[in-house]
Amino acid sequence: MLNDLKATVGQDEKILYEGKPNKKCYIFESIFNPMLPFALLWGLIDFGFIGASFFTSDSRNILFFIIPFFLLHLMPVWIYLGGILFTVKKYKNTSYIVTDKAIYVSSGIISYKINTKPFAELSHIDLHRGIFDQLFNVGDIIATTNQLNPNGTNTTIVINSISNYIEVYNLVKKLQTDIYTDIMYPNDKRPKENHGYKTEYKG
Repeated sequence: MLNDLKATVGQDEKILYEGKPNKKCYIFESIFNPMLPFALLWGLIDFGFIGASFFTSDSRNILFFIIPFFLLHLMPVWIYLGGILFTVKKYKNTSYIVTDKAIYVSSGIISYKINTKPFAELSHIDLHRGIFDQLFNVGDIIATTNQLNPNGTNTTIVINSISNYIEVYNLVKKLQTDIYTDIMYPNDKRPKENHGYKTEYKG
């Protein structure tokens, strides 16, 4: 899918980084997600009731009512397990590209989506390393925009679980700072070549 993502990059853009998440970390984060304790507890309670039902005097009810009911009632568990099963497909569809103008991220499980954020829209860049990131020596770069989601939070674009996270973080931070400063301080009123504040970008 990285080739598909490359095809969306503008002809006037230069690719400075391309990659995918660390596969082991990606799978571990999928398994040990916040829904795991809830799914385990839910499953233990439901399977406990199913097991106890076998010791009732009329075990025939199990076939006609109890088992179908609990199969439906176990939906949170099936959703959690389904998320793990689709991890391989999701990983295959996830790729990252950083150009001299924007960040490109592809993702999706059944459908395929490409998200692009120009550096001119980014307000700040953060580096995040969770438990599994530290375990597998990877990190996440979180780029935040000034645009708001329907819930009132700022939209983000994330490069997850990459091994050269320091290098990419410094690259993205420099690109965002240079381009944002160039827009805020267009000393030559943005002519063809802009001699803005310590900028290295032209055009």
